[in-house]
Amino acid sequence: MAQAGVYGRRLGQPLQLAEAPSLITRTLRSAELAVTETRNDNPVRDLSGSLPADDAYLLSLKFRDYPDCECWERGRCVIKSDIRSGATYLYDLKRDPRYVIDKPFHSIFFYLPRSALDDIARQAGAPRIHELAYQPGIGHDDAIVRHLGASLLEALRRPEETNQLFIDHMMLAFTAHVAQTYGGLRSITAPTRGGLAAWQARQACERLEADLGGKIPLKQIAAEFGLSVSHFSRAFRISTGLPPHQWLLQQRVTAAKQLMAVRDLSLSEIAISAGFANQSHFTRVFSAVIGVSPAVWRRETHRPAKSES
Repeated sequence: MAQAGVYGRRLGQPLQLAEAPSLITRTLRSAELAVTETRNDNPVRDLSGSLPADDAYLLSLKFRDYPDCECWERGRCVIKSDIRSGATYLYDLKRDPRYVIDKPFHSIFFYLPRSALDDIARQAGAPRIHELAYQPGIGHDDAIVRHLGASLLEALRRPEETNQLFIDHMMLAFTAHVAQTYGGLRSITAPTRGGLAAWQARQACERLEADLGGKIPLKQIAAEFGLSVSHFSRAFRISTGLPPHQWLLQQRVTAAKQLMAVRDLSLSEIAISAGFANQSHFTRVFSAVIGVSPAVWRRETHRPAKSES
């Protein structure tokens, strides 16, 4: 299937990039959401190429200052401004946003189509969002985007260790935040306060536990209960105390503890069996959750009992 959204290669090529790693998720109605890392330490001076026209926005978090940036829209320069590291900038893909590439840059771009904004407004029982608050070249001090961006940058650099539930959760949070902060979304229906029914919670946990690798999309699990992704995620957290991706992480650690009682299994075999990408991923997560490495935990927990004299 050909890529439709402005992310990955379709975003990277106009910015002179040979590679532009991206992570992708889809809403219940199959709107694509994506995040892409763009970095060029030795650019060739030129006006960036035109991005594919789309009824969508790009929202960018900058990791590097870019002084005196010449921003273009619809074929002409509209503003020169100093782009600040840590700031968030919006681009409307209907306006052919471009800029003069003449300095090293490093950013991540969130691709947010109109259909995803329509979905979240519909789920909230709110009026349709017409346009996001948008000014070319004007940055926003957005702490939530900085937090989401830092987490997703790590995921972009370790894609083999990133489960789909985590991507789904982060992009859902991103879309809701943008809709509220820049689109003025206000729910006109009371939010659901209850958790899942007992049978739903049990079935959802069984579904997640059957795939410790976390490859099942959140929208697929939510759809099995006839719920939107946001409703399901909120209700699951109320029922279990954790969002789905963190609950799954706990199950991986629990499974790994059980497997470590089997002396013939190596830590690398345990890592794969418990849903981790590799042994280093297993060690990093286990150490963060438990406080000691798997090797130390195994040695201390399954130490042979001393024989009595």
